[in-house]
Amino acid sequence: MDTIAAIQNRRAVKHFDPAHKMTAAEEQKLLSLAILSPTAFNIQNWRPVVVKDATLRQRIREASWGQAQVTDASLFIILCADLRSWEREPHRYWQNAIPAVQEFLLPAIEQYYRGKDQVQRDEAMRSCGMMAQTLMLAAKSLGYDSCPMDGFDFEAVGKLINLPGDHVIAMYVAIGKATQEAWPRGGQLTLEEIITTDRF
Repeated sequence: MDTIAAIQNRRAVKHFDPAHKMTAAEEQKLLSLAILSPTAFNIQNWRPVVVKDATLRQRIREASWGQAQVTDASLFIILCADLRSWEREPHRYWQNAIPAVQEFLLPAIEQYYRGKDQVQRDEAMRSCGMMAQTLMLAAKSLGYDSCPMDGFDFEAVGKLINLPGDHVIAMYVAIGKATQEAWPRGGQLTLEEIITTDRF
């Protein structure tokens, strides 16, 4: 499926076949595509947690208003981010760049994030949002359906996955084989209602 078709056909599916198993190659393909998602300064701050343990998934479902996608999806991912990735050996992010680029970007990373907790958190949410969309479009292209998810107790889920103190959870993405089609689109606003040119 091409990119435009994947965008047009991607829907938030609520019912997955719990018996369907994704192959290791399919999972590897999806995750390999996901880490091509963009991040500011190439800091690659996403830290997705792929939850495979059935008992853990059940406990996460209980902390997620009983949403069945948590346990029934073939691939269940908690999209987390490392708030401090910008300072963890940042030379790695630009190791293939020419020296002039490294000399410019490495100090810029430090200046942009140091002491700015809200900027770090905002960046985490942007990065995870872009990875989520990459996962969902890639899944659709590979013949799978998906569901972006919130609606859970972030603190409880953090404890269940031993979330480090300098990480945050952004959202879930559940991927699998749909057993029911998504509802018809609820109602799209027109471009005229949404798009502003130049200024509000």
